[in-house]
Amino acid sequence: MDVVDRHGMEALFSTEKFDRVIHLAAQAGVRYSLENPRAYIDSNILGFMNVLEGCRYSKVQHLVYASSSSVYGGNTKKPFSAHDSMDHPGSLYAVTKKANELMAHTYGHLHGLPTTGLLFFTVYGPWGRPDKALFLFTKAILEGRPIDVFNHGEKQRDFTFVDDIVEGVIRVLDRIATSSSVYDAKMPDPATSNSPFRMFNIGNNNPVPLLDFIACIEDAVGKEAEKNYLSLQDGDVPSTSANTEALNEWVGFVPATAIKVGVARFVAWYRDYYSVQGQSKGVRKYLRLMF
Repeated sequence: MDVVDRHGMEALFSTEKFDRVIHLAAQAGVRYSLENPRAYIDSNILGFMNVLEGCRYSKVQHLVYASSSSVYGGNTKKPFSAHDSMDHPGSLYAVTKKANELMAHTYGHLHGLPTTGLLFFTVYGPWGRPDKALFLFTKAILEGRPIDVFNHGEKQRDFTFVDDIVEGVIRVLDRIATSSSVYDAKMPDPATSNSPFRMFNIGNNNPVPLLDFIACIEDAVGKEAEKNYLSLQDGDVPSTSANTEALNEWVGFVPATAIKVGVARFVAWYRDYYSVQGQSKGVRKYLRLMF
């Protein structure tokens, strides 16, 4: 069901009586937010409100939800830390994710709902979004078409393999958020609070240049890409880098998948999925399952 369906969500929480909730549903992506901003307000604000209300009235023990590295916006200090200010977002998508963090804090403050937000850093892997670079690049290279390389290749991303993300999410779910004993209201920390609220980066802690990432795809595919170099897109940032020390201290999370391994796993999945089902049929099934 659509998380925006208020009555449906109320019935879901009332019927299932969840102990804990992992909320990953959202309208994602920076670029699409430039074309259809209302979709982000609907899914990411109204939808998140429905999740919070469901958790509140069902007395959920712990809500874990996805935020995004996009909230760092114009920050140039690297690596990004959840303890730093994040008040200069570069896209409406980032604004909605920052709003989620503030909404979660309010429900912790007013209603005692423990929440933990995880700022995802460029998640990739099998079943990844079809609008993301790895999917687009792999498809284009296999079909012999050029790929668009933005910012003339001068980009870095903290690519994080989906299996590592899943492990981090489950570990966090099992440690319920608490208030911080060292929180100081005179010097507020965005990642902690005197309410049951926590924020953590979840990333690979190892930024990879975009051209190195493309080289990994070329190696896995066995074919060199024809590159079309373009300027940086609106709303995009040149680089991301995650400081994950706090998450390591909290739940012992250390990402384990090297970029070459993760990319190779994706390409193997892509070849298998589309060779078995046929490309047009595979795309339709993929989109139906994803959306």
